Order: sequence, then C-alpha cells, then structure tokens
Amino acid sequence: MRVAALFSGGKDSTYAVYVAQQRGWTVSHLLAIHPEDPESMLYHVPNLHATPLQAEALGIPLLEERAGTGEEAELEALRRILRRSGAGAVLVGAIASDYQHRRVNRVSHELGVRVFAPLWRRNPEHLLADYLAAGMDIRFSAVSAEGLDASWLGRPLDATAAQDLLRLRDRVGVHPCGEGGEFETLVLHAPPFRRRLEVEAAKPVWEGRSGYWRITKARLA
Repeated sequence: MRVAALFSGGKDSTYAVYVAQQRGWTVSHLLAIHPEDPESMLYHVPNLHATPLQAEALGIPLLEERAGTGEEAELEALRRILRRSGAGAVLVGAIASDYQHRRVNRVSHELGVRVFAPLWRRNPEHLLADYLAAGMDIRFSAVSAEGLDASWLGRPLDATAAQDLLRLRDRVGVHPCGEGGEFETLVLHAPPFRRRLEVEAAKPVWEGRSGYWRITKARLA
C-alpha cells in the first residue's frame, strides 16, 4: 500500500505515519498545508516552518501548499496538494474531529482518493499511552483552554503531563488529545525519525487566555 500523509509535525499525524509504516505501507509523501488564517479549524498552525526538518528526519519527501482564508480556500489547497502528490490514497491523523474528517473525506472522494484514518475514534487515553510507549518526544506548541496556561508552552507531553490532561478532562472537559482545539503539539523525535529535531531557540508568546511556542531556531541533531 502506498499513501501520502497529511502532515503537520504534530503528534497525531506523526503517529499515523508510524502506524502506517508498522503495517508495511509506503508513505510516498508528506503533505503540509500552511493556512493563512491563524484560527483555522481545518489545519494545524504553529511551527509549520519546522516540517521540512521533520520530513528530512523521516526521510520522506515533503510537499507544501499555502491556503487562503476561508473554508473553501482551505479545501481548494487540499485539492491542489492531493493532485500534486498523485496519490491514490491519503493518510490522516484525525481522532475525533467530525469537522475535519468530513471535509477531508469530501475532497478526497471528489478526486477519487481513498482516506485512511488509523487513529479515528480511538480512545484518547489509550492513544496517549501509545505515544508514551513509542518513546515520542512531543512538546506543547499551542494551548487554548481552561487549565492550560503559559507554563504548558514547550512542555514535554510525558507521563505527568498526560495525567494532568486526564484530570483536566474530568474537571473541565478538555479533550486529552486536544481534538477540541485545546492544544497543539510538535514532535521532536519519534520511532520513524532517523535524526532528532533540536530546538535551539524558542519563545513562548501569551495572548490573554491562549498562547503558542514560537520556534526561531532549530536543527537536526
């Protein structure tokens, strides 16, 4: 099986690539879409400039596409990048977002592209355990929810953070994998990586009740 993978550099798209490779599939390309809208509901936003380094670490060719503002412009960017890839199947890291899942499926159906979502509807608590068991080095790159303050920016998603997320789920309804937009992540290392992404300079930016971890300098170690 050959697939292209929608790739943001976050935990879910990275783990989906790992799952596909564990199944013996060939991931032919990584597809990264850069939205113009910082509040995009369809695409990951923070630190997308790091995806070329992650693609190099994975040893998989990267295709990038810019998306204008608005849902139709974002969907058109998806059409363009799927056509460019020439893929007959696309891999996505969606877990629970019906908004994203429906739209990716609609565009893929239009183009005759099959969609594989190996994490879809998985128990988020079990997924967190899987990420930790795989030895992934995951950092929080953006937060926007009650209980997630500036101290989470750049924090590793380790066993302690996972337990904190589960407590926030029980207390205020935070989705443990961030599928409600509560947080986004960046992967520095994972089993498929041949080299580790090393952040040499980064700055937390806090904007009232949300913030992001802006990476200004990174390299492969």
